[in-house]
Amino acid sequence: MKDLLADAKAELYEAEPDGFTARRQELADGARDAGQPDVAKQIAGLRKPTRSAWVVNRLVRTEPEVRTRLDALGTDLRAAADGAKLRELTTARSRLVDELTRAALAGLPAPPAALREEVTATLDAAIADPDVAARLGTLVRAEQYAGFGTMAFAAAPPAPAPTKKARDPAEAAAEREARRQEKINSNERSLAEARRALEAALAAEHDLEDTVRQLEAQLADARQRLAEARRQSYRAESRQQRATRELDRLRE
Repeated sequence: MKDLLADAKAELYEAEPDGFTARRQELADGARDAGQPDVAKQIAGLRKPTRSAWVVNRLVRTEPEVRTRLDALGTDLRAAADGAKLRELTTARSRLVDELTRAALAGLPAPPAALREEVTATLDAAIADPDVAARLGTLVRAEQYAGFGTMAFAAAPPAPAPTKKARDPAEAAAEREARRQEKINSNERSLAEARRALEAALAAEHDLEDTVRQLEAQLADARQRLAEARRQSYRAESRQQRATRELDRLRE
């Protein structure tokens, strides 16, 4: 049996998002007509992507090797055990993200800086976070990794064991720096969560705006058909009255 849900995802998340809502309804109706109401419900529940998410989805779907390259580099970074290797892989990470960002935006007339930044952040997050990588191709919003630099890929150092001897100034300074970086990490995570919430809200808003426009167009069409039906009813009633009067006259 044809996988209508997979086909719908492939089409909707690769095509321009402007026509997403109308085409989603057509595909859901097609699945329902094909006797697959559960699939129709799933298709109808697919969320419209933001433009930055669509750009990345299109890149991944048209160039399958992109996913492989991102996964491979992410695996290498998480396995890196020394600073030299981390520095080497971090440089490779920057080069790859820059290359793929340019490929994703190719063909778009004068893409705004904000769009470029969101695409770059999403590709960077896909390298850092396997969960983000798994969503590539069906993203509904830009992603943001909440780690802190390259150290996000390395294991956190163990906390210093408590000691009763006098505190070494250098050790105290290191602890203060560690606490400061932890606060930075926490704030970055909060910022990333806020950005994701904003993206989700904007995507929902755009989706609902499309739905409202579609319903308003349907309502306007229905009103026109109602007005025409009323005119036809009035003309038919007039003809009936004339025919009745004529029949009564003939019977006299």
